[in-house]
Amino acid sequence: MPELPEVETVCRGLRAKLVDKRIDRVKVRRPDLRIPFPNDFVPRLMGRNVRSIDRRAKYILMHLDDGSVLICHLGMSGRLLISEGPPDLGPHDHVLIGTDDGTHVVMHDVRRFGLMTLARETELDAHPLLAGLGLEPLSTSFDGAYLSRVLKGRRMPIKGALLDQSVMAGVGNIYACEALYHARISPRRLATSVSGRRAERLALAVKSVLEKAISAGGSSLRDYAQTSGELGYFQHHWAVYGREGEPCPNCDCESGIKRLVQSGRSTFYCPTRQR
Repeated sequence: MPELPEVETVCRGLRAKLVDKRIDRVKVRRPDLRIPFPNDFVPRLMGRNVRSIDRRAKYILMHLDDGSVLICHLGMSGRLLISEGPPDLGPHDHVLIGTDDGTHVVMHDVRRFGLMTLARETELDAHPLLAGLGLEPLSTSFDGAYLSRVLKGRRMPIKGALLDQSVMAGVGNIYACEALYHARISPRRLATSVSGRRAERLALAVKSVLEKAISAGGSSLRDYAQTSGELGYFQHHWAVYGREGEPCPNCDCESGIKRLVQSGRSTFYCPTRQR
């Protein structure tokens, strides 16, 4: 599933092409993806100007000039691809949105775990998809003090706590593994013990990993691509994720990178470096 860096990269691609443009074509080719499209989806989009595009966690938010917001999630395999002119639509191209300058955006989703829906801007914070999300990890409020506070009393492995979207919005398996490695924290460590200087190291590592991934256009495993169709390339800079059995890149330990399963997900780490 695309995580924060991938979704942020998509937002930036959309922002460059759609902001201040008028939507003059909408085509929906099926009744639903993960959830049904609203019955008035097409008429509510038609004729609207795109005022701004931002991101909350792994959700893309397209703000329109009438106070509506198009909420989009890429799911497991979704892509939003931009073309300068009407594209040829394939069987997995489910939504087409065109603007007055000839730009077209296509929602391509093989597994159909993505979604598109509409909400009022004034109701976003209480929307079922967004309510309860934790701090954005790239915000100035996300720091060691915040992590110390929200992790206090959580007697679960820190890796699982980082995947809890009420703790940290938008981070998934890849970047949790990478951040823990750079913070030198074992994924097995109890979350409640990550406080003080340890929490500060982790907050800084999260921010650094995410910023570097965004600069690299995200990570492409299978389906993710930027709005241009170009793949991300941060996967070439992973320190531990997917590298079971390889040497640790930052120490001369003999153990190398190990893999364990936590809550049904693979965790990659260096048992010597991470404590």
